[in-house]
Amino acid sequence: MDIRQHGPLFLSVALIAIVGELVWRLRSRRGYDGRAALTTLGIVAGNLAAGAPRALLLGGVYGAVWAMVPHRFTVEQWHSWVIGFFAVEVAYYWFHRLSHEIRWLWASHSVHHSAEQLTFLASLRLGWTNLLSLGWVVYLPLIVIGFDPRLVVALLALNLNYQFFLHSEWIPRLGPLERVLNTPHHHRAHHARNPEFLDRNYGGMLIVWDRLFGTIAPESETPKRYGLAGKGREDNPVKLAFREWAAMLQDFAAAQGWRAKARALIEVR
Repeated sequence: MDIRQHGPLFLSVALIAIVGELVWRLRSRRGYDGRAALTTLGIVAGNLAAGAPRALLLGGVYGAVWAMVPHRFTVEQWHSWVIGFFAVEVAYYWFHRLSHEIRWLWASHSVHHSAEQLTFLASLRLGWTNLLSLGWVVYLPLIVIGFDPRLVVALLALNLNYQFFLHSEWIPRLGPLERVLNTPHHHRAHHARNPEFLDRNYGGMLIVWDRLFGTIAPESETPKRYGLAGKGREDNPVKLAFREWAAMLQDFAAAQGWRAKARALIEVR
């Protein structure tokens, strides 16, 4: 997914939110990390360049699988969208969780967690190598069981649009809604590098899967530190996009024996 899959209405609202948050941070003396913002814009530019070939390749793969599916949930049926929403939510949960637990996927996803200040703009830090990291494979079973790729992509776009608004310290806690919905409170914990919050709150629009699978973060107002645990700050978008890949391949080359080499590709360091 890249920024071109967001519609003009969303982009307009997102811009207003980014400016509003900037004003709030400056007025409240929280500061706004301008260098990090420039890094994010560099990451966005790279995704714009990588997005078209990625979409073409994935469209071809998803279309080829869809052509072989005997039973189909058509996009014209309302229940396809209702069932599809929950199916995509579950698939996203596992995509997100695996992106933290398997180093090959983390190499792309780590870019998203690199910002040391959580802002709406930082939500647009998305790795350039998602095609290579193979996270898109998680959604193939949805097409195999009959969900139209257009429906899957549309619901994923809705999911990511929603998540844009989770990346901020501006929005307060939302009370009872936090029992069911993923909220900024939950997502702030997800991005925190405090030990008690690491690898928690993987949900997209819903937080119920984290409650079900035991990955919910403890309810806490502990001040949160953002960024990558054990990694220094990187402001060069090209280096940031490939830093974890370089480290992983270096560990792979240095590992002795096939088991050690497999661990270098699988175990997040």
